[in-house]
Amino acid sequence: MKVMKRIGVGIIGASPINPGWAVLAHIPAIKSLSSYELIAVSTNRRDSADAAVKAFGVTAAFDNPLDLISHSGVDLVVVAVKVPYHYELAFAALDARKMVFCEWPLCTNLADAVRLGRRAEAVGVRTVIGLQARFSPAIWRTRDLIAGGFIGEVLATTVVGSGHAWGPNTDRNHAYLYDSKNGANTLTVPVMHALDALTFVLGDFSSVSAALAVRRTKVHVVDETKDIPVTAPDQVAICGTLRCGALASVFFRGGVSRGDNLRWEINGSEGDLILTSANGNVQAADFKLEGGRGDESTVHEIEIPPEYTAMIPGVPKGPPSNVGQMYAQFARDICEGSTVTPGFAHAVLCHKLLAAIETSSRTGVVQGLGSGEPL
Repeated sequence: MKVMKRIGVGIIGASPINPGWAVLAHIPAIKSLSSYELIAVSTNRRDSADAAVKAFGVTAAFDNPLDLISHSGVDLVVVAVKVPYHYELAFAALDARKMVFCEWPLCTNLADAVRLGRRAEAVGVRTVIGLQARFSPAIWRTRDLIAGGFIGEVLATTVVGSGHAWGPNTDRNHAYLYDSKNGANTLTVPVMHALDALTFVLGDFSSVSAALAVRRTKVHVVDETKDIPVTAPDQVAICGTLRCGALASVFFRGGVSRGDNLRWEINGSEGDLILTSANGNVQAADFKLEGGRGDESTVHEIEIPPEYTAMIPGVPKGPPSNVGQMYAQFARDICEGSTVTPGFAHAVLCHKLLAAIETSSRTGVVQGLGSGEPL
């Protein structure tokens, strides 16, 4: 691997006063990887920007994200704010010829996602989309087991999970999740993270049918002691056929179940694999992997060999883990000229899958899916 200077990172949306995903996952991951240097952060207020200097040890902190994007030391702009702001900020970073890591969803709608994908392609800079579930050691191990024939021919797969958010109560900061126009709901977040992991392991869908429902029509905003209407779906049922011929069934509910919050079963002609977690968010789940094959009548726990985490030995467990794996692979991609890390082109294909699911739910018609068509 050729030697490369450290990648200067600027994060939009990293407030120590109101910490979100950037503070929980991105910053610990970046600080534990020698390939990166956290240069700057941007928040929406001057006081939180000033607090970031002390909290994160950065030399530059802004209350205007355009100032971060134009900072000469920033090579990679991380967009970690609410989804309605992704398009404008990612587009500005691309126009500045900066690499961009945008949290998923890329945009609130397919049309904007396509425009961003085309702009990234025209500019010719590397991009990353925050679909990090595929970097979970358990999911990568599952993929390798299937590729190695552990369960024989894949026959079918079933995923049942809980979105955790989108339950009966919320707070002021998260109330926007219940409005469908904001693009962050049970379908677009926990379900799409699960679908991306599923297709990473088993291959793409050839067709889908779906039903979406709003079963909780109002949510209580606890810190404002009021109810607001819900327009985002909190129940998602998807049935589809994969290109390998296997059938797939995916069901997610908003909120938390008193039973299993995540169970993913993959059934084959020679065996079965099961991934379970108390966390229904696949992208951050701490999985238990079990499997059985041949004459075995039950499943048993399957070890995750140390080489699956060897790339990031210093990254903390929990939220930073899979994000750290993604950052580490992105640095390798830059050094080696590879394209393992999913970027905006992949995000566009994911948005097309979402659009097909929404169309099927609205029309009741099975939707066929193309195979990686151009942007």
